[in-house]
Amino acid sequence: MFISPETSTVGFIGLGVMGKSMAEHILQAGYRLHVYTRTQEKAHELLAKGAIWQPSPQQIAENCDVIITMVGYPHDVEQIYLSENGLVYHAKQGTYLIDMTTSSPQLASRINEESKKAKLHSLDAPVSGGDIGAKNASLSIMVGGEQAAYESILPLLQIVGKTIVYQGKSGAGQHTKVCNQIAIASTMIGVSEALAYAKAANLQPETVLQSIATGAAGSWSLSNLGSRMIQNDFEAGFYIKHFIKDMGIALQSANEMNLQTPGLALAEQIYKQLAELGYNEQGTQAIYLYYTEHQ
Repeated sequence: MFISPETSTVGFIGLGVMGKSMAEHILQAGYRLHVYTRTQEKAHELLAKGAIWQPSPQQIAENCDVIITMVGYPHDVEQIYLSENGLVYHAKQGTYLIDMTTSSPQLASRINEESKKAKLHSLDAPVSGGDIGAKNASLSIMVGGEQAAYESILPLLQIVGKTIVYQGKSGAGQHTKVCNQIAIASTMIGVSEALAYAKAANLQPETVLQSIATGAAGSWSLSNLGSRMIQNDFEAGFYIKHFIKDMGIALQSANEMNLQTPGLALAEQIYKQLAELGYNEQGTQAIYLYYTEHQ
């Protein structure tokens, strides 16, 4: 069975920088949408457009056929899914549980095991693309879980994402997101060092960006966050505090596999220093300030 607006009610938990845009796309696609977030004020715009407020994850579970979570940290995910009042223990049999948070692969596997016992379908489907990707419905979505469940919810994922790839069994989506974050960690060092160098050499950073963004150095981070660095725009599309969390998950997973990741370790060190300097709530592009203001 494919998920469709005619057959399914969707619950969405977590209406932050990315979750709010994702939920709005689903609402605009014609789905009945129930929402919950810890700060109800964040839901006001969606409620005005027809979404239905539920006061807790348990009420979401009792009223929805498909539930998407997009929260902050693994401990939030564990609380929402596996606590006494969690989704796994209150969802109707056959419900699809889709965690799009960047979380622990090991936790994704635990949720899947408990979901099977309750006759639920669990998928880990973290995303990449930041606030821009969420607003433009162009996210990259990497999915782990049973393939039949993935195929059933694919039409829903296509509403919020552009590149959607089934990666394998439960936990594979989260492991793929770890790969993504490892790649970004070192890339952000390179982008900020290049633009800091351009500034120190008295070049025009904007024209430097024009040249290097379309050459061999080109990357999503350079094209989308490099311009924000130059404009001193450090508003969060993706919070430093959340990136530190992601890097911690990646380092732990790599360590469990006896894999050395020195580039990732250096990036985590720099971002932790920025957090100590008070930039925790800024976007990841604020790493530029480490080179231009704090050396």
